[in-house]
Amino acid sequence: MTEISEKTIDIDQILRSKMGNKANRVPSFVRSWLRKILHQDEVNSFLWRSRDKVGVEWLEECVRYLEMTLQVEGRENLPDKDDGRLYTFVSNHPLGGQDGVALGALIGRHYDGRFKYLVNDLLMNLPGLAPLCIPINKTGGQSRNFPAMVKAGFASDHHMLMFPAGVCSRKIKGEIHDLPWKKTFIAKSVETHRDVVPIHFSGRNSDRFYRIANICKTFNLKFNVAMLFLVDEMYRNVHKTFRIAIGKPIPWQTFDKSKTPAQWAQYVQDRVYEL
Repeated sequence: MTEISEKTIDIDQILRSKMGNKANRVPSFVRSWLRKILHQDEVNSFLWRSRDKVGVEWLEECVRYLEMTLQVEGRENLPDKDDGRLYTFVSNHPLGGQDGVALGALIGRHYDGRFKYLVNDLLMNLPGLAPLCIPINKTGGQSRNFPAMVKAGFASDHHMLMFPAGVCSRKIKGEIHDLPWKKTFIAKSVETHRDVVPIHFSGRNSDRFYRIANICKTFNLKFNVAMLFLVDEMYRNVHKTFRIAIGKPIPWQTFDKSKTPAQWAQYVQDRVYEL
């Protein structure tokens, strides 16, 4: 886990970890722009002030820091924490940051911290979050270990919180909507006998973000440039109200052979958008 210091997030260090010696070729003005768009100073200041917190307490501190108001509907649909069972919680991913923080705080508090995220390994740079994460780096060498990490997560005695789209929502035909959900959560939930709890999170990013995402798609860029703007989007969404709608658990036995896992994933995604 990253050691907490007054400069926990260091763009230069992150570039070196990702690019090795090639990081030296990144111009100074690009580094300066990255520090600004990633709000390096503000994030480091918050991480330093909240350095005594970890896990769910840290997530709740994030909710306070971002001045989020959460309107939770269907809280009664959260299964009892003492029923001896494990669940897969799946949600749409409209924001790419605050939604993960808010849902982690909500679910983590309800289940006494017994849950895990499947997240991009860049988030492991956040010390308060790292203990709750199973890191995934689909663009690097770690991608070969993705199935093993997913298997380990579902084989654990923790609930799983997933955003099956894999990336935050895009603007599709004028509407903010997830891309098609990956089928992994269906297959693994059936395999480990976990009921699936659907959750819908309201919210959206700026038009700028969706324009950048569409440009990336148009030019088929391998690197997700839009992801660089997610921290800036998070700060743009400070002091806003978000609706969280929790649906009734879907029994794992529902996902039978009448549909393919991909079709069942679409079925659950549709259920989420009905909430």
